Formats: sequence, structure tokens, C-alpha cells
Amino acid sequence: MIAVVAETRDGSARRITLEMLAEARRLSDARGSGAVSVVALGVLAAGEADRLAQHGADSIVQVEGAALEPYAPEAHAEGIRAAVESLKPEVLFLGATSRGRDLAPRAAAKLRAGFASDCVGFEWAGDGLTARRPVFAGKAFTRVGWSAARPQIASIRPNTFRPLDPDPSRKAAVQSLALGDVPVHARVTGFEKSEGETADLTEADIIVSGGRAMQGPENFELLRKLCKALGATLGASRAAVDAGWIDHSHQVGQTGKVVNPTLYFAIGISGAIQHMAGMSSSKTIVAINKDKDAPIFKVASYGIVGDLYQIVPALTEEVEKIRKE
Repeated sequence: MIAVVAETRDGSARRITLEMLAEARRLSDARGSGAVSVVALGVLAAGEADRLAQHGADSIVQVEGAALEPYAPEAHAEGIRAAVESLKPEVLFLGATSRGRDLAPRAAAKLRAGFASDCVGFEWAGDGLTARRPVFAGKAFTRVGWSAARPQIASIRPNTFRPLDPDPSRKAAVQSLALGDVPVHARVTGFEKSEGETADLTEADIIVSGGRAMQGPENFELLRKLCKALGATLGASRAAVDAGWIDHSHQVGQTGKVVNPTLYFAIGISGAIQHMAGMSSSKTIVAINKDKDAPIFKVASYGIVGDLYQIVPALTEEVEKIRKE
């Protein structure tokens, strides 16, 4: 069995959950046997169990308890332990999101099992999995395996796998599991919503990022207009964030968010190692920079050498024109 720890918001599964389900389903089908189960930490919203079933789940274990809300890492790790004890899965997937990075190592330690982080591919090898994951700030990939301990735990980079098309004929058995009181030392007290973004950076299909060449917070308005035209999410380099031009929640890079969109615009970003570690796995990269020798052009699919203050407005105008046709 492969178990997927659902990442939810207000009881609804986020896209990363559906992506993990798709890969779990592929791996299970490749073996010709084996079930795929979802571990939901907290009560699911109405209709979510059916949605998860339609996207590949054979069963759902809903762990319930007052300790799970609001998010507390110790309580959620204990919820995973209880679900694993009940299901006894061979493989356990979590998302390599901000929450997953906090939760997965805790769960692995509690289960005394091996953990591979930020994985982008899996294959069966003998009696277990091998995983492919980036190393050296995304400059290379390595394959890793697990020892005999089970489950084999891995976190999956968002936007790596495409969710399955929903199959309305699929149904899943739902089991409830009560979680008692759990001592906690830290708990989330609230969330602040990002300014009018179409999607979280880690889930965005298109990202437009600005760097040091933006020269000030007022010039990010150029990028916001391009984001609106493209339906994109706004990002930034560390230099722009450190300068105070934009909030840290927009930072892409090793000390920000690791992203994997279909299309990434690097505008006025030179391409420091720290930044490229967070976006080099993007499927298509478009770089705009006046320095033809900027390192960002080495990883770019398309490069434009020129003044961003002329190029970005022209690009925005063309995108808006195409959208109106």
C-alpha cells in the first residue's frame, strides 16, 4: 500500500495532494497490485472524500481530534503515526511544501523510518522504491534508496506530477480514527493571506519574478500588471526582498520558496546560485536582463537582452491584446 498525507486548507485538499495521488496511483498500477490510501489530518469538507476517490484514492483514513486544529506539528506527526500503525503502508508521501518540510522529518523520526526530501521521480527497484531528487542547489540529480525499515517516506516537490483526470465512477472507503490529547510545544495562531495572488508560489503554473534591477518597490507595479495579464503569481529574488521592496512571502530561492512552474519569468535577476536553487527546475524559463553575460541565461529556455522597463510593458500589452482576441 502507498499512503498519501493530504495537505488541506479549510478541509479541502490542495493541488499537491492530487499530484501525490497521481504518482501513488501510477506506482501502484505499475506493480499490478496494491492500494492507495489518503491520510487526512482533520475533518474533510463536504464532498472532499468523493473528490479524493475520483483522483485515485482507494481508501481514506480521517484522523480526528481537537489537538489537530489549529496546526501543531507534534499533533500532526502523532496523527500520522497512528494512521501508519493502522494502515501499515509500504510507502508514505507528503508534500515538499512549507508545512510538509516541517512535518515530514518529525513523522519520519517518530516512525523511525528513512526519509527522502523534495523528490521529483520514483521507480520500483526490487522490493522497494528509488527516488530521484535534486542536489547541489539543483545542479545535479541523485537517486536514493531506503533501508529495510518501513514505510519508505518521501516528500514530493509541488508541480512535478500532473493530477489524474477525475473518474466519477471511483469510490473510496472512509475510516475515522480518533486522536487523543497530544502535548504540543508550538501551534500556529493564524495566517496572513498574500496580496491578491492567483495561486501560492509553490502551486503556481506561471510565475513572474523581479530582482535587484527593479530598483524600488514602485517598479514592481510593472510586474503586477504582467501577472494580471498572464494570470501569474508574483515572485522576487532575495536581493529585492532584502532591500525591503517586497514581502518575504514572494521570495523564490534556497532561503525562500522552491518553485516548479510551467513558465517562469526572471526579470532583472542576475541568477545567483541561491535564486537558481529555487527555480531551475521550472519547465520553461524566460530571462530578461540587460547584461548578456548574466548567469541566468545559462538556465534560461529563452533570453531577452535589453531594458526591462521597455520590454515588460510591451510584453504586457501583447499578452493583453492576445487575450482579447
